[in-house]
Amino acid sequence: MSKKIMVGVVVLLIAAYSSVSFKSASAQVSFKCLVQLTNYSGEGAYVMVSLIDNKGKYKKTLQVFGKEKRWWDDLPSWFKFYTITKENVDGVSGASITAGSRRVFSITADETVFDKGYQLRFETAVENKDYKEKDVEMAFSEANVGKAVEGTGYIRYVKLIKNP
Repeated sequence: MSKKIMVGVVVLLIAAYSSVSFKSASAQVSFKCLVQLTNYSGEGAYVMVSLIDNKGKYKKTLQVFGKEKRWWDDLPSWFKFYTITKENVDGVSGASITAGSRRVFSITADETVFDKGYQLRFETAVENKDYKEKDVEMAFSEANVGKAVEGTGYIRYVKLIKNP
């Protein structure tokens, strides 16, 4: 085989490999999220923040406030998802949130879920009190950026702030 043909074959193979193997990474959207609790009486609230798809199914746990795993089953809807998927949430865990307090955390997600019918669900539970499956459920969309979305239980409001 001539040197020119051999070089041509190598170039074609590299080009073909590159087009298959090196897909560009999906762009990300990044937000700060503020969770403000009401002044209820009782222990700190366990809060699970999840990404819910447009069919109402859990896709991913975004944040966990309440690091003692023995209490996670007090949030039964999220806990069922967690036990089925065996999702690793150690890196996103934090302490529970006390009444009247607020927390700020970061959300980073693939842009393919933003403004595409996905929801952010905030589930809450407090020891010896009611569980709130949808304390806040809000569209993960531009329409909710910068707005205070009111809760129905232990959460007073949630606010998304887009990172620059």
